[in-house]
Amino acid sequence: MEEIMSVTFPLESGLLTTVRLTTGGVCSLAGLDLDDSEDCKLCVTESLLVLLRNGFSRARLAFSLQGGLSVQICGESAGAPSAEEGQDELSLALLGALVKDLVMEREGDVVCKIAFRFGA
Repeated sequence: MEEIMSVTFPLESGLLTTVRLTTGGVCSLAGLDLDDSEDCKLCVTESLLVLLRNGFSRARLAFSLQGGLSVQICGESAGAPSAEEGQDELSLALLGALVKDLVMEREGDVVCKIAFRFGA
C-alpha cells in the first residue's frame, strides 16, 4: 500500500475529532462525495473505538489512494481489553455494512488491525 499520509497517535477521546477532520481532508483529496466521506469518517472513528476497547493505547492510521481511498488502522501498545464486548459487535456490524473490502486481523480474540476501502 503506497501511503499518501500516515499518523500514529495515542487513543484518547480528545484526539478523535482531530482524526475525523484529518480523515475528511483526505477524503476530499481522494475525490469522495459527501456521503462516502461521512461514511469513511464514521468507519475510522468506529475502528479506533474497537481498538481502544480491545486494549490498545495507540493507533497508526494510514491512507492510500490506490483504487479509491484505502484506510488501514493498526493498534499499537496493547494492554488489557475492556469489558464492553457488546459495543464491538455493533461497531463491527456497522463497518461491515458501510465499507468495501473489510479486512480485520486478530491476535487471538483481540482485533488488532482494520482495513477498508471507499470509492473506485
